[in-house]
Amino acid sequence: MFNIGMPELIVVFIVALIVFGPKRLPDIGRQLGKAVRSFKQATMDLKDALDQEPPEEIKKEVREKLGYTDENKTKTPG
Repeated sequence: MFNIGMPELIVVFIVALIVFGPKRLPDIGRQLGKAVRSFKQATMDLKDALDQEPPEEIKKEVREKLGYTDENKTKTPG
């Protein structure tokens, strides 16, 4: 996805170590891990919600608002 190799990863780690210091780096890594995990969980929940079939009362409400009836479904053109 990002095409980051080992040399680039080492450079990023060294810069982060210089900027944040050795005491704060584990906390920042932990917070970043929690944020990524939370984002993944939210995306999975959204995907599951979109994959589910809508409840029948919602379908009925949409049909009523669109003026769709079972008669429209069974009529044949002609």
